[in-house]
Amino acid sequence: MPIFAENCLQMAINPAEEELEEQQETTDELYEQHVFRIDPGQEPLRIDKFLVARIEYATRNKVQKAIDAGRVLVNGKTTQSNYKIRPGDELVVYSHREKKGENIVPQELPLNIHYEDEQILIINKPAGLVVHPASGNPDGTLINGVAWYLQQQNKDISEENLPRFGMVHRIDKNTSGLMVLAKTDKAVTSLAKQFFDHTVFRRYIALVWGDPAEEEGTVVAHIGRHKRFRKLFDAYPEGEYGKDAITHYKVLERFGYVTLVECRLETGRTHQIRVHMQHIGHPLFNDDFYGGDRIVKGTVYTKYKQFVDNCFAICPRHALHAKNIGFKHPGTGEQVFFESELAEDMQQLIEKWRRYVKARGNMMESE
Repeated sequence: MPIFAENCLQMAINPAEEELEEQQETTDELYEQHVFRIDPGQEPLRIDKFLVARIEYATRNKVQKAIDAGRVLVNGKTTQSNYKIRPGDELVVYSHREKKGENIVPQELPLNIHYEDEQILIINKPAGLVVHPASGNPDGTLINGVAWYLQQQNKDISEENLPRFGMVHRIDKNTSGLMVLAKTDKAVTSLAKQFFDHTVFRRYIALVWGDPAEEEGTVVAHIGRHKRFRKLFDAYPEGEYGKDAITHYKVLERFGYVTLVECRLETGRTHQIRVHMQHIGHPLFNDDFYGGDRIVKGTVYTKYKQFVDNCFAICPRHALHAKNIGFKHPGTGEQVFFESELAEDMQQLIEKWRRYVKARGNMMESE
């Protein structure tokens, strides 16, 4: 059974505290990359000393642990703490976007484990479950449950080294579907790099308002905090604010008033699919943040309104499910793919729209 390293709960390198909150708010990919290119005049210097001097909040101990875990590369290869940098070297450091001082308390919670081996854990997260502790959700999160689960496997894991560290991405509280967690330092390094390089395959299924004009398309627009409403995010197509974000979408089934689409993420920003689909005029069905929790398409009359309200009751959250995820396995190097069934509430919602459209079609034919 793999054992978590001592630094499983800690960042490898801490970025500036002032920058940290914004980084967490604008990405679902929880690792960032520091790149240093060594100047021609640089004298030989131990790499750990060099990095401590150049990364704010870094300590010698944290840098050495990052090096040991393989999260520091020199010219594309892992290195040792006593390596002396040379002119022309390129140093790449992967660091975890994490707030200092957070503790993970193990809690016995039901987990829908889709797949598990010595390197990775695939969780099929239900809607309504928060992924990790935050100010409004100090416990009862998926990570609290994963911590308890792993501690049962290995009693040597203490509360000081439980694996928030193993979380390499996240999905929204009210989004259902697949997440991957890393169980070893090797897996963390591999998956963090793949998420950062945007080589992880992520396919979502969404029910959106309206009838898109094209069968498929790509939304390219930076995503950042809304300038007036700080709990929301907004799209900035000119790239003047926020971080780059790309979503590819494809129509799967049309219901006239709403449309079933697949969305493939090229980047992973907070609320990316929700913001991008709203940006092109097709907010997610019942998305109370981005205008999908009201009738967007269709004449508001009593019977139709009652039907839509019933749909909202069947799926009382935004209709989004993380159906597929694929990546290179950290242990074997082989490409692996995982797929989940749509959440029950979304299945019922889609079937209700199918019946509604069919009934309307039959009514029009009879007339």
